[in-house]
Amino acid sequence: MRKPVQFLLIALVLVLGASTAVLYSKYKNTNTAYVDTKAKEEDVSGRYAQTIDAIAEIQDSLNAISVGENQMVSKDLASEQKLSPQQGQEALDRISLLRAGISRNKARILQLEASLKKSGNKVGGLEKMVKNLKADVSDKESAIAQLTTQVNELQTQVTGLTTEVAQTQDTLRVRDQSLEDRRRELATVYYVVGSKKDLTEAGVVEAKGGVLGIGKTLTPSGYQKEGLFTALDTDQETVVRTNAPKVKVLSAQPASSYEVQVVNGQVELHITDPIAFRKIKQLVIVTA
Repeated sequence: MRKPVQFLLIALVLVLGASTAVLYSKYKNTNTAYVDTKAKEEDVSGRYAQTIDAIAEIQDSLNAISVGENQMVSKDLASEQKLSPQQGQEALDRISLLRAGISRNKARILQLEASLKKSGNKVGGLEKMVKNLKADVSDKESAIAQLTTQVNELQTQVTGLTTEVAQTQDTLRVRDQSLEDRRRELATVYYVVGSKKDLTEAGVVEAKGGVLGIGKTLTPSGYQKEGLFTALDTDQETVVRTNAPKVKVLSAQPASSYEVQVVNGQVELHITDPIAFRKIKQLVIVTA
C-alpha cells in the first residue's frame, strides 16, 4: 500500500518540477520580450522626440526668414524712385542670403524625410508637419522670386532715370553755358585808355575834318588791335580807372549813361546805365 502512494507522490513531484521549469522558461522569455519591447519603445520615443525637435528647428529657421515686401523694398512710389544703385545691390544681396537660407532648410527637410523612411517612423502627424514645412519653403521661394523681379525692374527704372537725368543735366549745362556766353557777349565792352599820340600811332583814333590840317576832330577809327583793348563785363564791373587827372571820352556812349569822377587825383569813369552804355562796344578814353 505504501509503495503505490510513494510512486504517486514521486510522479506528482516530477510533474510539479516539470511545470515549474516550463513556467520559469516562459517567464524568462516573457521578461526578455518585455525588455526588448521596452527598449524598442524607448528608441522609437527618442527618434520621435528627435524628429519633433528637428521639425521645430527647421520651422524656427523658416520663420526667421522674412521675405515681406516692406522689409525688402518700400512699396511707396517716392521711395522706389529714390532707389540708388547701391540700395538695389543691397536688396539683391539680402535676397541672395534668403535664398541660401531656404536652400539649407530644403536640404534639411530632405534629410528628415529620408530619416523617417529609413526608420519606418510613419506617423501621420510627423508626415503632416514635414508637408507643412515643404509648403512653407515653397511659399517663401515664390515670394523671393517676386522680390527679385521687383528689384530688377526698379534697378532698370533707376538706370533709365539716371541716364535721363544725366542727359538733362548735360543739356541744361550746355544751355546755361550758352546763355552765360550770350549774356557776357551782350554785357561786355572793350576799352582802351591812352594818350593822343599813343592811340593815334596804334591806329585806334584818327583825326578827321578841318581845313589844311586845321580844326581836325579826333575820333575812334573802329580799329581794334588784339591785346590793346581790355574787356569789361558791365554786369560785373561798372568802373573804368585811369592814372590821369584829366581825360576825354572819344567814343559815342550816351553821356547820360556814365559820369566822370576824380578820385585821389585820378579820373574814374563810372557807368550809371550799363544797358545804354554798352550799346557802343568800344570805349576810347584819351588822357590829357
